[in-house]
Amino acid sequence: MQEIVDKHDAKNLYKQMYLMRRFEETASEMYIRGKITGFTHLYIGQEAIAAGVMSALFDKDYVVSSYREHGHALAKGVSPKSVMAELFGKETGCCKGLGGSMHLFDEDKRFMGGYAIVGGGIPIATGIGLSIAYKKENVICACLFGDGAINQGAFHESLNLAKLWDLPVLFICENNLYAMGTEVSRASAVTKFYKRAEAYDIPSECANGMDVLEVKKAAAHAAGYVRKGRGPYFLELRTYRYKAHSMADPDRYRTIAEEELWKERDPIVIFARHLTDTGVFEPYELRKIQEKVEDEIQEAVDFANKSPNSGIELLKEYVYAE
Repeated sequence: MQEIVDKHDAKNLYKQMYLMRRFEETASEMYIRGKITGFTHLYIGQEAIAAGVMSALFDKDYVVSSYREHGHALAKGVSPKSVMAELFGKETGCCKGLGGSMHLFDEDKRFMGGYAIVGGGIPIATGIGLSIAYKKENVICACLFGDGAINQGAFHESLNLAKLWDLPVLFICENNLYAMGTEVSRASAVTKFYKRAEAYDIPSECANGMDVLEVKKAAAHAAGYVRKGRGPYFLELRTYRYKAHSMADPDRYRTIAEEELWKERDPIVIFARHLTDTGVFEPYELRKIQEKVEDEIQEAVDFANKSPNSGIELLKEYVYAE
């Protein structure tokens, strides 16, 4: 892990990661208590990616996500209250309770949605890239997806068009080693996914997705490349999810030894240790950050609980025809 120079940036990265972790742990608790229903995919273990990537983007940049997008939305600036309310199916949610866990969306933050279809956001991000190029906007679109999307046809079609037209899209694969319960080596002949982009003449690299500073550095380089109008870039960030694929997954396909090995690489614990070892923060300063996050999470739960349920009248409000 590299040295930290800017204390403000360090504080923001740590707070973002701790916020994501506590939000997801709370979402798990709320799911068990029946406050959240439907499929729910937790981001625990992958926080360094969302924090590092979003810190390398501008507020005006677009982000397209996948179904494991709670952390992405929070890191892009969507409020914990509106995300939690959405998970609760409340009218105060970012999609008025109609989207739920897999379909968060916030136009003001340019968070252009999570998508339940595996790889479904990739062609949408490519389309946003085409729109940016057509309107000559000085922004880029970052598209995050899991390793399971790599073998989808839409992935290859999108990368081909993005390079053919030199679109401003940053493709980011969060490789957590498992597509649901299938380990990558059982589903893909090429497990170094960044090499897939080379087939379309797209520059690519692989970085440690458990190291928030390495992620930020790689994302900043990639985003800078795209922002200069040089076309798309591909990042593979290798990580590990500490929970099952979803709350409905019994998680019986991984060994205890493997899980324990990756827990020793916890991005939040390692980053906190780095900050105190290098004197950037005293332990009590990190505790203060944690306490503020705990209050924010509790406020989000209270807000969601007190918010009105989405009314049946909303069913016909967001459709194309009568």
